[in-house]
Amino acid sequence: MEKNFESLYLKNQVCFPTYAVANKILRRYQPLLKELDLTYTQYITMMVLWEKRKVNEKDLVEALYLKANTLTDLLKKLEAKGYATISKDKEDKRNIIISLTDKGLGLREKAVDIPSCIYEDHWLTDEEFVVFKKLLEKMLKGNW
Repeated sequence: MEKNFESLYLKNQVCFPTYAVANKILRRYQPLLKELDLTYTQYITMMVLWEKRKVNEKDLVEALYLKANTLTDLLKKLEAKGYATISKDKEDKRNIIISLTDKGLGLREKAVDIPSCIYEDHWLTDEEFVVFKKLLEKMLKGNW
């Protein structure tokens, strides 16, 4: 029986266009985030902090789909920049609390236009963009 190798063709993969689009989006963020001296991962962490002001490490890991060990160095860098503080929960010393500083809150003013810059660059209609985002969110919630 002859094997069909078409499943290995790049054009038949869902992973490749997903990867390529993600790279394209991240490259668009780079010059905008360079002005803030943030990496993309630091930026999305700051987005959670701007929204919540204080969050425990476990919730941050879940919100960002990152591993705790990845987050540790990132948080130390944000703390070194003065954007966040890292402390242990007074009631449960195993629980790490990340808090937004005043300087970190001030950075929000400089970042406020970034989403609209990215949104203006996309090549989808408003309706397609909403559907695309919903599909991505559905995939993230899937049990892989």
